[in-house]
Amino acid sequence: MKYTQDHEWIKIEGDIAIVGISVHAAKALGDIVFVEVPEVDAEFEKGDDAAVVESVKAASEIYAPLSGTITAVNEALEDAPETVNSDPEGEGWFFKISISDTSDLEGLMDADAYAAFLETL
Repeated sequence: MKYTQDHEWIKIEGDIAIVGISVHAAKALGDIVFVEVPEVDAEFEKGDDAAVVESVKAASEIYAPLSGTITAVNEALEDAPETVNSDPEGEGWFFKISISDTSDLEGLMDADAYAAFLETL
């Protein structure tokens, strides 16, 4: 599992990356009430707004952590957005994206580096 400074997590499976938000982000947002995922086959550049998550506290953009094409979305979040709170780094995933440029993976943090980063906030 890798992490971004925007609190997305990325799990690499071959040439596909599964993307969601970290436990830290889910806790910070509070009770999640709505999730908007991208369309399958949509193309994104690293850093583009790819999804939206809304909680009782705030709405937040989910950024594409790398460039690629959306290959799948977690449609279950439409009816059960609270899954992001109960299992943010598992069943609460947002989308799967093809990896078009492996150099996009450079600079992502492992779990230890992400934990250290959180301590600086």
